[in-house]
Amino acid sequence: MTTTADPIAIKLNRLFDVADTNADGYVEWADYERIIDRLLAAYKIDKSDRRAQTLRVAYQMYWMELLRHADGESRLSRDQYHLACRFAAVDTSRFNLVEGLPHALFDVMDTDGDDSVSQAEFKQYLEAWAIADPTALEAFAKLDTDGDGFISRHEFIRAVREFFYSPDLDAPGSLIFGAVGT
Repeated sequence: MTTTADPIAIKLNRLFDVADTNADGYVEWADYERIIDRLLAAYKIDKSDRRAQTLRVAYQMYWMELLRHADGESRLSRDQYHLACRFAAVDTSRFNLVEGLPHALFDVMDTDGDDSVSQAEFKQYLEAWAIADPTALEAFAKLDTDGDGFISRHEFIRAVREFFYSPDLDAPGSLIFGAVGT
């Protein structure tokens, strides 16, 4: 009998791998602080900038939701992270992970304020997340679903929704943190 891997679990494995910035087998708030700092450095945004403050607050709210769904643990193992992410993605009673955080992230990525992300801006995103997969930049073309050469806010938010909700590993949103393996 063959067992098919859960596609959401595959994507959450990928997210765990890039979120565990010190590769200690756990995701902690310090990991997200490093991600925030790398994003701000990549996009040359001062910590006092409104976009930086919004991003930090969005990640703090996300982290608090993960902890709430992980029964208050201060660091999350891969399994705890999976479960907490699944719950946080569907429980919008306090913070909508799939809507709030992506808007804050998009505002950081959109360096020129034109409400779109260029390929160069997307490359900075990949570098900030330490996504070194040589095919990761190819995801840009898939995320740009209308083919205009940019990722719009709508396309980015849709991609995040696909990442958390779609069982299709070939959907554009499945590639938002680089290629996912089975």
